[in-house]
Amino acid sequence: MEKRHNIFMNKYEVLKEIINESNSIVVFTGAGISTPSGIPDFRSADGIYNQKAKVNYRPEEIISHSFFMEHPDMFYEFYKEKMCYPNAKPNAAHKYFADLEKKGKNVIVVTQNIDGLHQAAGSTKVYELHGSIHRNYCERCGRLFGLQYVLNAKDVPLCDKCKGLVKPDVVLYEEQLDENTIHLSISAIMTCETLIIMGTSLTVYPAAGFIRYFRGKNLIVINKQETNYDNMCDLVFNEDIIKVIDNIK
Repeated sequence: MEKRHNIFMNKYEVLKEIINESNSIVVFTGAGISTPSGIPDFRSADGIYNQKAKVNYRPEEIISHSFFMEHPDMFYEFYKEKMCYPNAKPNAAHKYFADLEKKGKNVIVVTQNIDGLHQAAGSTKVYELHGSIHRNYCERCGRLFGLQYVLNAKDVPLCDKCKGLVKPDVVLYEEQLDENTIHLSISAIMTCETLIIMGTSLTVYPAAGFIRYFRGKNLIVINKQETNYDNMCDLVFNEDIIKVIDNIK
């Protein structure tokens, strides 16, 4: 970060000035940006990985490709209860970056989340590294379905046309990220002026490794816990995301 900022400015004022002066911004988000919307993260004490499932399997096993294929009934019981939040609404952080785009800023969101809240807030350039609960498809004929179709299914959702198994378009364990989404995300990170990392511990690979492609001016982390990238950043906020957003509006 350039040293032109007034030494009497606090960190919030510096961040606000950086955003105001940046022509291209990438926001790299993880589960922490959606916890204020009532969606649990994965690794905290109350996170998905620490919630007890009704079956005798670890959550990481249940949301794997092989488990989905072998036990779709148990997969969907867990998935619908623990990973789908159809009533969740975008919070101040989602809305802030959507509003920046509406004001003419070139804002691209690269997200590890599958909840669709960035789009619900109004962001139009969103690269979903791990897919979305709002997209589902028949593995047999490719027919597409929305989230409500999956939630309304009594047990395992089947295609209403060919009766094939319907799968969420989310990246499960043992599956690869979409190559085109990877390319778009890395390209955006490489060419942006400012990269803001929000609500992610940067421990999930390969997504976390994308940060190394950044070549711009301002690298910023906003996350309650420290990350392994904090010492590389120009600004670090180890505090509540909504507090930071409220201070830069």
